[in-house]
Amino acid sequence: MVYLLSAMRPHATDLQKLVLLDYAAVYSGDLGGPQSLHTPVPFRGSEMLSRRALIEEGLHLMSTRGLVDARLDEHGISYIAGPNALALVGSASAPYFMQLAERCRWAAARFAEVDSVSLTQEFSEMGHRWGAEIEGLEYKAK
Repeated sequence: MVYLLSAMRPHATDLQKLVLLDYAAVYSGDLGGPQSLHTPVPFRGSEMLSRRALIEEGLHLMSTRGLVDARLDEHGISYIAGPNALALVGSASAPYFMQLAERCRWAAARFAEVDSVSLTQEFSEMGHRWGAEIEGLEYKAK
């Protein structure tokens, strides 16, 4: 999430959009982007459902380390890269992390301006391409 939020700067984003952007960064090839970071497996779209709680827990932990800031406004809770995020992203030089950063920048450039409701709709419509079974995936504002 730190890589995604750093790429999204200065935009803040909600949990729903982060779950979708996480998929976009890891399986960017499914969405017309660079080659997917992970091997495309059957029914990989269902990962979005199982990863939501993990992402939420991770955001909380990262917020205690200054890597993520949470903001509350009239739309609910949104997240933005914290003061220590850029230092972390800039310090990792292993090939995997460089590829992750590239795909996060791609996902941010492609989807930063798309709101969570529209992005959820777009992913639901494209899900048949990668075997997603996400009929139960819907935007839930908090």
